[in-house]
Amino acid sequence: MNFIRLYTLIRRQMDSWLRSPINSIVSPWISAGLFIFIFGFVLGGRIDEIGGVSYLLFVFPGILAMNVLSGSFMQAANGLYFQRFMKTIEELLVSPLSYFELMLGFTVGGIIRALVIGSGILVIGLIFGAVTFANPLLFIYYTIVIAAIFSLVGIIIGLWANSFEQLGALNIFVITPLSFLGGMFNTLEMLPPLMQKIAVFNPFFYFIDGMRYAMTGFANSNLLIGNIVLLTLLFGLSGVVWYLFKIGWRIRE
Repeated sequence: MNFIRLYTLIRRQMDSWLRSPINSIVSPWISAGLFIFIFGFVLGGRIDEIGGVSYLLFVFPGILAMNVLSGSFMQAANGLYFQRFMKTIEELLVSPLSYFELMLGFTVGGIIRALVIGSGILVIGLIFGAVTFANPLLFIYYTIVIAAIFSLVGIIIGLWANSFEQLGALNIFVITPLSFLGGMFNTLEMLPPLMQKIAVFNPFFYFIDGMRYAMTGFANSNLLIGNIVLLTLLFGLSGVVWYLFKIGWRIRE
């Protein structure tokens, strides 16, 4: 692996969102701040504790996880699609970058943007008293793995999309709804019996619950199953992305 080539690709991904920080970084901070204030601070004062923690502490990990995964997804998807749209992807194809380096470069770019967004949301959470860490190392693990998974998903969508409308479709119709249905504001027991059975098949449930456990110590799922889901998605999607780069899907047409 050539680290200079890899660094150049990652820096290129970072430049794409550093040029428009208001939309890329500040907008998620504002959105998360409103969620924390309305759902955690205002409504939280009227809701009993859940799992031994206040409602504000309960909802914050879900808000953080949603923005981390959304930020990493949009970075990878937009970055790759824009290069296809501007035909600059051809520069990468003729470069000495390996398929693994291409995958790693786009993935790390998404992770870095997600970490910047997440750090800002943590600062906002501290202002509202919504941040605790039951296991800091586990928190870092979940944050990076979740960001990596959705960077890989973003790469696939960036390869697949033929328009900017298609590019945002997954975020609107899949990521946001499944985040809300994945226990972002409620425990599994609060759902109707049928929805409880459906929720355990929602991978977002394990993303949010893992992040919540790392921050508050409260888990609503089997953490072993949750980690199996996370690592299966991580390595499975890595293999898919590597193969798509190898065959040049949608970029060698």
